[in-house]
Amino acid sequence: MSKLHFEDFTPGRVFEHGPRRVPRDEMMAFAAEFDPQPMHLDEVAATQTMMGGLSASGWHTAAIFIREIVTARMRTNGAARAQGVHVPAVGPSPGFRNLRWPKPVYVGDTIEFRGRLTEKIDLKSRPERGLLASDVQGRNQHGDIVFAITSQILVERRTPFRT
Repeated sequence: MSKLHFEDFTPGRVFEHGPRRVPRDEMMAFAAEFDPQPMHLDEVAATQTMMGGLSASGWHTAAIFIREIVTARMRTNGAARAQGVHVPAVGPSPGFRNLRWPKPVYVGDTIEFRGRLTEKIDLKSRPERGLLASDVQGRNQHGDIVFAITSQILVERRTPFRT
């Protein structure tokens, strides 16, 4: 039996993703496409902004976090399927709370994401799924928090919730 269903998760469970280095070309390509501001695209102009230097878009940092989660889930699901284990449905996300970027991410920074499951919510409206909420922080190589969010995701239950 898999350990991936809603019932298997316990508040306090910790997950870690990374380290993930943020190279200049990736940072600038993301900014050019999605957040074209001088602080993300122009090294000289960036020194005159409140960031003090070329920095990643906060949305790029968020995208890196999501990519790390998806990669980890794909790896875990692949291993489970290889063992013939049923992989429960995950998603969609009903949104997030408390998104913050306390400090900038600069060219070449390395980010590690760490989350702690804080809430496990039974849903009358979706008895076949439960809601998991986790407080996540992304820290750079100096230990500074550069990203924080409360993420939420729906996860399939083994047994539908009954009131």
